[in-house]
Amino acid sequence: MDKLTNQDVFHRLQQKSRYVTKLINTGLKDHGLFMSQWSILFCLGKFGPMTQTEIWSYLNVEAPTTTRTLERLEKSGWIIRNQGTDKRERIIELSDDAKATFSTIIESVEIIENELLREFTEEEKAQLYQLLGKIGPLGE
Repeated sequence: MDKLTNQDVFHRLQQKSRYVTKLINTGLKDHGLFMSQWSILFCLGKFGPMTQTEIWSYLNVEAPTTTRTLERLEKSGWIIRNQGTDKRERIIELSDDAKATFSTIIESVEIIENELLREFTEEEKAQLYQLLGKIGPLGE
């Protein structure tokens, strides 16, 4: 193998990211969701109610993209947007229906995640997690 370049590493990372997204989108199809929507729902399920700013900051997604996704989730009954302490602030939380089906969705995603990581040892998963944490801003 020739010398590995940064471009090689990031090309492989991008290709694998697309592959994972495609598989998870397939698993989410029965729930009427896409991965971009699931990432927000997962965030809310993990951390509880959040502001729109907290969501887009945590997910590293642009504010307008997050707003559009939140609008779709609200129309579909997945989330509720409430007025925050500031007139411009919105607090986002899972709807009761979303809370009721959350564990079912997690099970669908976990089946895919388990399959994707089936060849990894626990140590390799921990190492991958640590290595991915080195990319990007500190503290992520």
